[in-house]
Formats: sequence, C-alpha cells, structure tokens
Amino acid sequence: MQSLSLSQLKSASFDLSPTPVLRPFGGSFVVADPSLLLPKESPDGKWHLFFHTTFGIHEAVSDDGVIFTKGKKLLPRAMRPNINRVDGRYVLFFERTRPLVLNALNLVGAAKWKSEIFATESCDLQTWSAPKAVLRHTKAFEESKRGVSLSNPYLLRIGSVNRLYYSCGLTFIRDCGFCEPTYVNYAESEDLLMGYRASAAPILSPDRDDPFLNLCAGCLKVYKLSDCFIGIQNGIFEKDGKSASAILLLSSDDGLRFQFEKTLIAPRFDGSWMSQFVYASHLVRFGDTLRLYFNARNEANPLFGRECIGFAQAKIEF
Repeated sequence: MQSLSLSQLKSASFDLSPTPVLRPFGGSFVVADPSLLLPKESPDGKWHLFFHTTFGIHEAVSDDGVIFTKGKKLLPRAMRPNINRVDGRYVLFFERTRPLVLNALNLVGAAKWKSEIFATESCDLQTWSAPKAVLRHTKAFEESKRGVSLSNPYLLRIGSVNRLYYSCGLTFIRDCGFCEPTYVNYAESEDLLMGYRASAAPILSPDRDDPFLNLCAGCLKVYKLSDCFIGIQNGIFEKDGKSASAILLLSSDDGLRFQFEKTLIAPRFDGSWMSQFVYASHLVRFGDTLRLYFNARNEANPLFGRECIGFAQAKIEF
C-alpha cells in the first residue's frame, strides 16, 4: 500500500461483486471478519481467507480470490482473525472468547462476556502453535455492565514498533439483540507477541452528532500510504430508528488521530445480503487492483439475520 497515495484511493471507484464469495454453512448464521493472505504471501500460491463462524475461526482457500472452499476449522472459542506474514512466519491474532455455552448465556443476560486478544503462529499454515495471550484487559473503558471485550485485533508494524489496534467495550444494539464494540484503541510493543502497552484513552469513541458513529465505534484497520495513514472503519449508527453500519475511509498523519474522508460502501436497505450492515473489512492490493473484502448482514433480527463475506474492487492508475 505504501506506493499508493490518499488522492489515488479517494478517486478510486469500487465496484461490488454481485454475490457473496462465502455464505454461512455448517449450522452457523454468520461468516464474518475476513482477513486474507495473497498468493505471493502463501506457501501454495493461493488466496487464503481467514474468518469466523459461530463455532470458531476457519480458513478457506481459492485460486482467484473469488471462489472459495468452505474451509477448515482452525480454532474454537475464537473470533475476528487478523493474519500476518512476519519475518517468514505466519502470525494469527484473534479475539479469544469463553466456551460457547457461556457465550449463549451472555445473549440472554445470564452470564457476562469476556474476551481478550490471543495469537498463534505457523511456518506453513498447516501446523499452529498453542494460542498465547497477547493483550489482556487493563483499562476501565474495556469493560461495561455486560462484561469485558477486547476484539478486532489488527497489526501495523512501524519501524521496530508493533502497533496493535483493537476494539473494546460492549454496546448493546437493541434491534440486533447483541453487542457491538464501543471503542477503538491501540497498544504498542517492540516484541511481536508480548509486552503490549495499551493507550490510556480510546482513539475512536461514539459520537451522537456523527451520523456514522452515533452508537459505537465498531472496528478499524489502518494502512500506511505514501503520504499518510488511512483507516478503514465501520462504525455502528442509528438511522430512522434502526441500527446500521457502513465502511468509511479515514485519513491520519500519525495513525492515531483520524478525520473522515468519504464513505466507501454503504448498506443498500433493499432486502439484499448487504441490506442493513456493512461490517469489518480487509483491504488488499493485487497488481493494479484494490480489493476490499468485507462482511455484511441482511437484517438486524437475531433469528433471521445472516452475515456473508463479499468484496468490492477498484482499478488504480499508477
């Protein structure tokens, strides 16, 4: 991304794939939070898509980044993966939750939620190390009356510093019947898998006057361009009495203080697979093409809502 400028990205026109690349399967209502390795990054020269279902984190494989296998399950008690190739090895950060039965009790208010950031490593994407705690709960704003949540990890390496962006806190979204992340924060360490020190205050918080951020901050992915940092964010907002989410482009001089630039993908409100929510995303560059993979939800209702993974694509003039 570092050869790309903000003006190039702002002028890019993203075309949506007409259908999802992955739909729910195996009894799960969701496939969500895509994180990808490109063919040049993977041992077998294929696209590798990491995502979560109700039952844990899975990995799917594709020759073209469009048609994916349903994938294999990698981790139980795991959500919101972030895959990285670092110094010849693969590091998968993720949100580790409690067992499924406790998560279910949380939905009906009989147990509090608890999740923190863990990581696992692999040399070949076949064998993975035992999960290791990377970022624990230390800040008061990471906790609400519904429990503790550290989620949506995203690694950005800046020189010798590893900066881990993460979502935290829990805001109950009434029409969905579940919680979304209240804040976005970051932690830094010179060691990839330990010693992270979290910022004393969130870098993104809900804003009742912001039409895209009036419920909670959602999640944030940050990239270094040639002339600035950019953030791809999905806040959760209320519009006409219903909750919704859109994917926004933000810019920043330091990767910590952001300003709004434009809406990249908005919900359609048309009954389609991305009718009400457009959620967490991963931006990748493939030759002269940018692909923004994301998950979307057709409706808020917890019984009838389904989340799928799709992408939008833009050609870049260099």
